[in-house]
Amino acid sequence: MIANIARAGLLLAALAVAGCSESSVTDFVPQHANRQLPAKIVAEMKAKGMTRTSPVLARVFKEEAKLEVWKQKTNGRYDLIATYDICKMSGKLGPKFTEGDRQSPEGFYTVRPGQMNPNSSYHLAFNIGYPNSYDRANGRTGSNLMVHGACSSSGCFSMTDAQIEEIYAFARDAFKGGQTEFQVQSYPFRMTPANMARYRKDPNYQFWAMLKEGYDHFEITKVPPKVDVCEKRYVFNQIPEAGTAFNPTGACPAVTQPQALQTAYQAYKSKYDAAFASATGADIPAPKPTIAGLKEAAIVSDWTKRRARGERVTIEPPAMAQDGSIVQTTARMGRIDSAEGRRMAAADAAADAKKKAAEEKAQAVAAAKAAKLAAQQEVVTATVPQQQPVVTEAPTQAAQVAPVEEAGAATKLKKKLLGLFGS
Repeated sequence: MIANIARAGLLLAALAVAGCSESSVTDFVPQHANRQLPAKIVAEMKAKGMTRTSPVLARVFKEEAKLEVWKQKTNGRYDLIATYDICKMSGKLGPKFTEGDRQSPEGFYTVRPGQMNPNSSYHLAFNIGYPNSYDRANGRTGSNLMVHGACSSSGCFSMTDAQIEEIYAFARDAFKGGQTEFQVQSYPFRMTPANMARYRKDPNYQFWAMLKEGYDHFEITKVPPKVDVCEKRYVFNQIPEAGTAFNPTGACPAVTQPQALQTAYQAYKSKYDAAFASATGADIPAPKPTIAGLKEAAIVSDWTKRRARGERVTIEPPAMAQDGSIVQTTARMGRIDSAEGRRMAAADAAADAKKKAAEEKAQAVAAAKAAKLAAQQEVVTATVPQQQPVVTEAPTQAAQVAPVEEAGAATKLKKKLLGLFGS
């Protein structure tokens, strides 16, 4: 059954092939654009039944910051051959909505030879093909979204120079082998039951659930799914009836799908549904920050435009809280080298100086008041007469003996008088 699914997937994928310009492949001039894959990778490809020029596919997982390269084996199925850590990537989880929102795209994209750029200012690059027909049907804008080197990103997937040389070589060799286009599948995360359960309350969940069908088809067949768009949504591995076609913004036509694929998908989905139900009650990690739809995208895009005009803005763009309020992620201001930026910097500096002067004045006034109060206390103390302490002298020894002597004399006189009267 698996072989049938693979053959069906290959047949469907063949229907999506488009023409290309061979000149884009043969005009790679820079030396680093012609670097060969390391011997270790070549040996691993041979062990897995791959040729140097067999077709490729790329998958991106934003949460893990991973880019995978898959190659086709002699049996028609694809297998993982290399995984790279994405060096830098801006934005949050969630799709790209508009020009300047700093989001990296999510979805299914196509790279043809003409999108390869050996002379990129970012070492090497290829354009992933954003916006695709789904993005355009849904009014999403943006351009020049790349996988490139130089480890610098504003919406792209940026790799190190060494990494992009290998990734570029995989694509270059596949084009030389006759592949006319390769697919880039960009996901927010691996679409496992646990991860989908983590993000089940996210505003982007329905979009991700749609992507997951294409993800599942690849997991089942290990063949790139045929991707089309109708009714402003993705559809996978569907063949329109004769005389009909897919219209990204129109109604979906009547379609067929290989029965083997349908059966395998239902079995896969049943296991997934059970695992998802179990995962929702499990102790799973908290979700990562995600973009709050078009509203947050517009806020970030405005920040990007102001920054491009040379305005002095915060070093990071603002974000949108769950309650819809705008949150400044940092108070640190960027330094933009432009007339407007310098004017804003000067205004900020003047405001800071004014605030500091007011604080220093308030401190001086408080110190003066404290000094005046202390002086008044000293004057009051100096004008009040001082009472001399009354000292009680201790009785002298003679004073202590006198009463005793007086008592003895009185006793003798008393005895003498009693004797005179015969008593």
